[in-house]
Amino acid sequence: MAVRNQYTFEKRQKELAKKKKKEEKRRRKMEKTDPAEDGAEPSTIPSE
Repeated sequence: MAVRNQYTFEKRQKELAKKKKKEEKRRRKMEKTDPAEDGAEPSTIPSE
């Protein structure tokens, strides 16, 4: 099993934070554009 040092842990945490931020940005962008196109509320759109 490979040994993880502090740098590896910090790098992984940074990557996860970046991924989360990117996903939140994408989600906000979708919420912003969907209701304008359909005229429907986001709560009525099925989430599959």
